[in-house]
Amino acid sequence: MTVPSTPQQPAPEGPAPARAVAQGNPSGLPLAPLPPLPPPNGPATLRSPVGLGKAVAVLLGLVIATDLFALWADYTLYDVAGVLRSAIAGGGPLDALARRADRADTLDGVAGVAQAAALVATVVVYLIWFLRVRVNAEVFNPFGHTYSRSWAGWGWFVPFVNLVRPRRIMAEIWDASRPTGDPDRQGIVRVWWAFWILRLVVDRLASSATSKAETADAIRSAALQALLADAVDIVSAALAIVVVVRLTRMQDRKARIGPAVAGV
Repeated sequence: MTVPSTPQQPAPEGPAPARAVAQGNPSGLPLAPLPPLPPPNGPATLRSPVGLGKAVAVLLGLVIATDLFALWADYTLYDVAGVLRSAIAGGGPLDALARRADRADTLDGVAGVAQAAALVATVVVYLIWFLRVRVNAEVFNPFGHTYSRSWAGWGWFVPFVNLVRPRRIMAEIWDASRPTGDPDRQGIVRVWWAFWILRLVVDRLASSATSKAETADAIRSAALQALLADAVDIVSAALAIVVVVRLTRMQDRKARIGPAVAGV
């Protein structure tokens, strides 16, 4: 039986030095394989973000629920402050209205405590998830990250830095986690971040107005600003759920595709 020979690639013509230059080896000496570059952020281990992603989505849903409760409390306070203002201007009895105002104020305080508790729980789990997806992104692409791994946590708390750096880190995680051939679709990240910044601004304004409110008119105005802040927070939390779910699914899919395609 005759075994067909394997076709050979023709070697470059010319003397040996010319052939060495053509092959990318000007010295003509045998080349030793180059060692792989070490990852700039240290060793990274791929771990599933699915469980944490689901937990963050549930907690963000809890944030939305407490914001809805706060919307009701804000509107109650806004309505009572308007009735109280009219009663003061008309010289009517204020005893019943005062008790109603106290109940509205208590309801608003309970809503604030519920919002704070939900936010703290969400922040803790979200940061754990964010670090997880950042480390996974380093496995997918070790050299595609501008900042060190620690900034995935500290970047949210350093004043002024927290207005831009988490967004940049999220964008780089998104790029590294996108399976080959998938469209970019980072528009949702930009919209989410825009509402996050807007939420910080309106929440700060509402808190300042509430702390200074002493008259019925001022309380009514502060309640209206709180209504706006809670509405923006609901939109921001909903967009955050979309980002968390999409990024978690992308990383899970890329990990399942395997190193040959995903570049793990």
